[in-house]
Amino acid sequence: MEDPRSSAVSAVFEPVQPPTTFEETVERLGTAIRLGLLTPGTRLPPERDLAEQLGISRSTLRQAITTLVQSGHLTSVRGRRGGTFVVEAPPLSQKPGDALRDDWREIVDQRIVLELGTVVLAAERAEPEDIAKLSHLVDQMADAEEFEVYRRGDIGFHLALSEASHAPRIVAQMTEVQGELSDLIAHIPNPPEVLGHSNSEHRQIVEALARRDAARAVVVMRSHCEGTEHILEGLRRG
Repeated sequence: MEDPRSSAVSAVFEPVQPPTTFEETVERLGTAIRLGLLTPGTRLPPERDLAEQLGISRSTLRQAITTLVQSGHLTSVRGRRGGTFVVEAPPLSQKPGDALRDDWREIVDQRIVLELGTVVLAAERAEPEDIAKLSHLVDQMADAEEFEVYRRGDIGFHLALSEASHAPRIVAQMTEVQGELSDLIAHIPNPPEVLGHSNSEHRQIVEALARRDAARAVVVMRSHCEGTEHILEGLRRG
C-alpha cells in the first residue's frame, strides 16, 4: 500500500523560497520531524543533494541542521556509516514551555474549515485502501499506552484523512495546520478518558466515510474539533 503521507513528504523537499531560506528550512524540516513525516531514525540525504533539492546554499543548510541538532530534532553521527539522522524521540511541539500563542483561535478556525471540507471530499473520494489505513491508525491509537505514541497516530490519522480527499493542496495545508496544532496541544492535559473519547470519534468518522455519509462525518468531525477549542479557551482564560 502506498504511504498515505507520500504527498506530504514530497512537499518537505520542495525548493525553499527566499528571502527567509534559513528560517523556512528550519521550520519545514522541524515540522516534518514533529509530525512523523520524517520518522525516527530517518537519515537525511547527503548535504550536497539536500541543498540542491531545497534550492539553498550548503552553508544555509548547515546552519539549519545545526539549529535542529541543538533543538533535539536531529543528531549527527560521524564515520563511514555516519550522517544526519532524525532522533528516536523528537519533540512533539516547537516550544512546549512557552505561553499559549496569541493566534491560537486563528489556527483552530483554520483547522475547523479544513477538517470539515476534507471529510466531505474524503466521503466522496476515499478508496478502500484509504479506509483501511485510517482504520489501522485508529487501532494503533487504541493500543497506545503513552501520549506521544497516541499523538503521532493522531497526526497520521489526520494526514491520512487529507490524503483520502485526493487533493494534494489539502494535504499540504493539513500538514501545516497539524504542525501548528501540535504546539497548541503541548499545553493540554491528555488523560486516558479524553484520548479514548477522541479516538472513538476517529472511528465514527472512518465508519461514516466507509458509508459515503458526508453529513455524519461532518457532524462527528465538528464535535471532534470542538473539544480542543473548549480546552484552549479555558487555558486562555486561566
